[in-house]
Amino acid sequence: MTMPAPSAMLGRRLRPRPPFALIEDEEERMDAKAGAYVGKILHGDYSPALKQRLRQAIAALGPLTELAPRVFPYIAAWRTDDPTIWYEFVGQRLATLFRCQPAELAATFKRSLIDRRSYKYIAVEAAVREEIITRQQLGGYWSGLRMEAASGMVEAVYKVATPEERIVWLKDWAASEHFARDGIYLSCGTLTDDTKEMDHKELLEQIGYFDELTKLPKRGIMHRLLDVNIGQVERGHLSDFVFLMLDVDHFKRINDTHGHQAGDHVLAALAEALASMKRKEDEIGRYAGEEFYGISHGSLESGRRFAERLRRSVEENDFLWQGERIPVTVSIGVAAASELEELVPEKLVNVADRRLYAAKRRGRNQVVWQDA
Repeated sequence: MTMPAPSAMLGRRLRPRPPFALIEDEEERMDAKAGAYVGKILHGDYSPALKQRLRQAIAALGPLTELAPRVFPYIAAWRTDDPTIWYEFVGQRLATLFRCQPAELAATFKRSLIDRRSYKYIAVEAAVREEIITRQQLGGYWSGLRMEAASGMVEAVYKVATPEERIVWLKDWAASEHFARDGIYLSCGTLTDDTKEMDHKELLEQIGYFDELTKLPKRGIMHRLLDVNIGQVERGHLSDFVFLMLDVDHFKRINDTHGHQAGDHVLAALAEALASMKRKEDEIGRYAGEEFYGISHGSLESGRRFAERLRRSVEENDFLWQGERIPVTVSIGVAAASELEELVPEKLVNVADRRLYAAKRRGRNQVVWQDA
């Protein structure tokens, strides 16, 4: 779970209510319809202030389960010196959604994740930044979620698969408070079923982000992928990745000789050839016109080999138009994230683009991965 945000919610919104039955046998007195206490703070060696705040939070969130059917309240915690996140309280309906016991929810939720989108409110930029983390990347990203809690407010949306294989989108909003004496962050939040809205958003993205001719992702997807990979490198969950810029050699000559319909046919066939060479962790997209881009995990050397496979695949492919073979080659520039002192998308693209044009100057149909 993501558990970021200022402490204002716990400090202002979660005001003490009439005494709640959590003074002694908390989990036994909890209303089974509202939720379950599954934590350790109330029974552990923690400060009275932390325990009292937790009781207040449970008293405030518990009734939400009955009042708002699409809202799933939770309270989570983690230690400042340990990446493990655990639940203190979960709404019973959330456990029912995943067909598990409340105490099993943390592990079950993690296994059910497909991807995660976080919406970070950046005060300096006065903007909202969307970040998409895939299921594969979440494997190394989980321990990093708690770091966001100390850095500001984050709203996140999780795409999960229920045991019935139904896809559900859950919007997460949480506020956290740090108890320095205990070395504990306490996070109080809600998950809201946002499936209809996110399904509509995904449909619009598929329409707007995939190129109609080549069926490859457009440049907008490239920027998102670069942001995700750069974030993984900065958090230490990815050692390196490479960015490729590809350009079709003498493409104007193809259009002038065979016509623009032939040029479109070549681009579509080229996209298919490039996509057939990528691994699961690779990405190929259309940058603009006859330019394409690629992203691949690994070192500069592995990126060079990937680029060379792409180049050979194009060179050896038969591009036929009205029974006539059209020879097609590509020039490729490769840049690795580890080469840059300041790792930002624009600089990575600029390095790959510079090397692409170096390949053009050196005779085309080649890969350049180093500056002269």
